[in-house]
Amino acid sequence: MTESTPSIAEILDMSLPYGPSPESDAPARAWLKSLGAEAKLFIGGAWRKARSGESFDTRDPSTGAVLAKIARAGAADVDAAVKAAAKALPGWSALPGHARAKHLYALARGLQRHARLFALVETLDNGKPIRESRDIDVPLAIRHFYHHAGWAQLQAAEFPDHEPVGVCGQIIPWNFPLLMLAWKIAPALAMGNTVVLKPAEDTPLTALLFAELCERAGIPPGVVNVVTGEGETGAALAAHPGVAKLAFTGSTEVGRILRQATAGSGKALTLELGGKSPFIVFEDADLDAAVEGVVDAIWLNQGQVCCAGSRLLLQEGIEAEFLMRLKRRMERLRVGPPLDKTIDMGALISPIQAQRVRDLVAQGVKEGAQIHQAPCPLPSEGGYLAPTLLTNVHPASTLAQVEIFGPVLVAMSFRTPQEAVEIANHTPYGLAASLWSEGISRVLDVASKLKCGVVWINATNLFDAAVGFGGYKESGYGREGGREGLEAYLKPRWRAKAKPLAPEAAPPAAVPASPLDQPEGVDQTPKLYIGGKQTRPDGGTTRLVRHASGALLGELPEANRKDLRNAVEAARKAEGWSGQSGHARAQILYYIAENLAAARAAFAARLQASTGRPKAACEAEVDASVARLFSYGAWADKYEGAVHRPPIRGTALAIPEPLGVIGAVCPQTPGLLGFVALMGPILAMGNRAVLVPSFAEALIISDFIRILETSDVPGGAVNILTGDPATLGLELAKHDAVDALWAFAPAGSLADFERASAGNLKRIWTEPLARDWFDPRQGEGREFLAQATQIKNIWITWGA
Repeated sequence: MTESTPSIAEILDMSLPYGPSPESDAPARAWLKSLGAEAKLFIGGAWRKARSGESFDTRDPSTGAVLAKIARAGAADVDAAVKAAAKALPGWSALPGHARAKHLYALARGLQRHARLFALVETLDNGKPIRESRDIDVPLAIRHFYHHAGWAQLQAAEFPDHEPVGVCGQIIPWNFPLLMLAWKIAPALAMGNTVVLKPAEDTPLTALLFAELCERAGIPPGVVNVVTGEGETGAALAAHPGVAKLAFTGSTEVGRILRQATAGSGKALTLELGGKSPFIVFEDADLDAAVEGVVDAIWLNQGQVCCAGSRLLLQEGIEAEFLMRLKRRMERLRVGPPLDKTIDMGALISPIQAQRVRDLVAQGVKEGAQIHQAPCPLPSEGGYLAPTLLTNVHPASTLAQVEIFGPVLVAMSFRTPQEAVEIANHTPYGLAASLWSEGISRVLDVASKLKCGVVWINATNLFDAAVGFGGYKESGYGREGGREGLEAYLKPRWRAKAKPLAPEAAPPAAVPASPLDQPEGVDQTPKLYIGGKQTRPDGGTTRLVRHASGALLGELPEANRKDLRNAVEAARKAEGWSGQSGHARAQILYYIAENLAAARAAFAARLQASTGRPKAACEAEVDASVARLFSYGAWADKYEGAVHRPPIRGTALAIPEPLGVIGAVCPQTPGLLGFVALMGPILAMGNRAVLVPSFAEALIISDFIRILETSDVPGGAVNILTGDPATLGLELAKHDAVDALWAFAPAGSLADFERASAGNLKRIWTEPLARDWFDPRQGEGREFLAQATQIKNIWITWGA
């Protein structure tokens, strides 16, 4: 060894920087050149210019250079695309599942054959590192088409009483353009629907490349249509009356707009929205592994990820040590041209987004946060930002509440697991969480308490087509992937022949309560049922109930906004009901059923007196109500989740959880059975109910209150408000402490309910059709149980 030759020890101490390793973009550039002067729309299997002749530019975020001119679709183009999809629908949906499966397999194989080209185009258009496009986005997109090809094959056996929803409008974001396309198109096509896809204006290129793939794979014309454009194009698609279902991934703000825009249209709607996900590290965690987890959680795709672990929660005992290791790791992060295979972070999508992130960081510093940024050189052109860590952040501060959507991590500390849960749940969002600990019982307990749809244990940002993804609260509703994701693209076959509900007659005017108005022989004061007690209405008014002959049958209390507020508050306090086991809830439901059966004669007589229906029909309604309660008692401990085996060393548990407080506007008729048919699944799944019975048949529910009082139902688990269903339903839709609303009412009221529900983006189930409530296929079962639950997917990794 000469003097100039370093020793092994000296070599190990040396800084060994990466040399550049650029990926050639020649194939992508050649494809861009093939587009000609302007990329066209893909409608009905043909490439068309926009009717207006207008276009816009899509740019390379890393340089700002124009990549291509893109046709700007207007309302006329969207209309043509929807009509093409509608024309293709009968033929596509009539194909046997095996035939559709072969088409999806062809798309998966095509993506595999052209994987490098798709990865290059994705990186050029989006700015993310080529390693991410190549190793994450494209393989996952391929996985979705393979997986859903299998579901197409199994559709007839697994969903025999369902049919496709119809033409699906799908609007996807710019952060994962190809992957979001696969998440939406694959299940829609597998279940026999046709699609009009609107990609984000910043990243339309892989959608257009995919349309070319559809041509080559022999997808029938009109089954997949791609309309490019900006916000106006998406608005036209959302408003089109020919769209049966709208699926949207994007910001919570736009999700609210779409909820309001589609109100009253009858469109099915699923929303996958923003997040502010916690990354929780306990004292017994593998700290080095958790540090690497943080890198993947917040600096993947420059932090432009809806489920990014943007809130770092550290147990106090390891806070200082963990932050020291994290800062040391940040020093090794590389930011630069996204086609360089050695870099960790590329460019943000646009200068506007980069400036928004800078402004939020500046606001956080102004509020007292301390900033640390990775000391990495940034290219002079493009939307580049350094990885950023902010400490001394309060859980209620702007940075801890607002979705930044950039490479910015905020750190906070906690003492106990319960405090970690409280901080984690203290945002309007509920998309994902990442937990790090060697104590499996601790993290599973915490996972069960987090209000979010996905939990990763000792891992982060794991995704698979077999495992559903989606959020709670203002992170939206509905799931992408998994069996539950498929169900959003199906509807029960009976709906095709169902008639719309007729408008309900307006309830009589409310009047001051007076014993002089009571019918002879009745000696009772009208009451509501709130918090386990019969209470007088706050406004002191009632509505008289008369038989069709005009005879006075009784009076019902008129609930007002204060009564509704009290009912919702009582329901929220009754969260102990949600914590009971399914077995315990089943016993209560059985007890209610037994007590109703014992009072069969009295209830049948009351129904006959108030409705004028034959005695046999009234007895049948009571019997059906008893059977319905027994049915949901049976389901209470049997509607369980699934164990998924995604392609990792580990598993994913899909667990149904209660929504919380569900408000329900009950069917007009049958009064007793319709009420029980909603109360049963709500209670069985651990929710608390605020129920508004049909006014026309609500007298029977005033009798049913006495059944509840003698059946050990915890106070607040069931609350009953009588009055005008349209008025009370609207107040429930507005109430931010109500987690979901069910409404079985004529279409006229439903638009207002849906529009008002956008306030806290509560999950809403509106039904303007005349169900046969006596038919178990329409009046009970899994459809109701699914609407009463939300799926939490908990990923558990193990081994090396």
